[in-house]
Amino acid sequence: MQWRARRRRVSARLGEKETPVQSEGATHILVVDDDLEIRKLLGRYLAAQGFRVTTAGDGREMEEKLATQRIDFVVLDLMLPDASGLDLCRALRNRSKIPVILLTALKEDVDRIIGLEIGADDYLGKPFNPRELVARIRAVLRRTGAAEPEPVAATAFRFARFRAEPELRRVTDAEGVEVALTGAEFDLLMAFLERPGRILSREQLLDITRGREAGPFDRSVDVLVSRLRRKLGDQGAFQILKTLRNGGYQLAVRVDREDAS
Repeated sequence: MQWRARRRRVSARLGEKETPVQSEGATHILVVDDDLEIRKLLGRYLAAQGFRVTTAGDGREMEEKLATQRIDFVVLDLMLPDASGLDLCRALRNRSKIPVILLTALKEDVDRIIGLEIGADDYLGKPFNPRELVARIRAVLRRTGAAEPEPVAATAFRFARFRAEPELRRVTDAEGVEVALTGAEFDLLMAFLERPGRILSREQLLDITRGREAGPFDRSVDVLVSRLRRKLGDQGAFQILKTLRNGGYQLAVRVDREDAS
């Protein structure tokens, strides 16, 4: 879905106060754009992808958020009412290595080239597909080594009536009978167990389990989820793995960790 079509369906009120979207323990992204609707839409979308999001409407607010919060990533519009995005990017790069993606509606290549030369990690022209922005953010995080820290390793996870052992790559039911999972199915299950309660999109799941981004017609994750549901006896009920429309999938049961300590 293209940015303009998606944006037209946003019913933001221009006088409405924004509230930062929080997802504790995730990469903290600061979105800087003078368009309230874009900030709110990106805030919701990035939060649904598992990021923690704070927004700013101009350069002054951006500097205030950077000074008072720990920011891991900046998505910065070039055209702001009180400052140039290029100047803000240059100033940020002079004092920090925080990754930056520039958003620009300008067609001139020179502005994009200057942005990269002064230290931006990537740029994206408006209008854009939010999925492409997420893909570029993840690519920059991998490239810069600033990706989200892996969760502390657990010796086992208990969920529903099952027990999963990561090191043995084994899942057993309440009677101790092993559930036969393929390697891909087990990796998918671990993606959910290590992120209980989080909504995970197809793109996230493919990136976590395969280390690559999903193509527009890639439905391999859907096939794996269907197979995993069947083997966990969840077919038709979806009490363990829930499907969220336009959101992805969510592990909907309690997860208890058994840590080495």
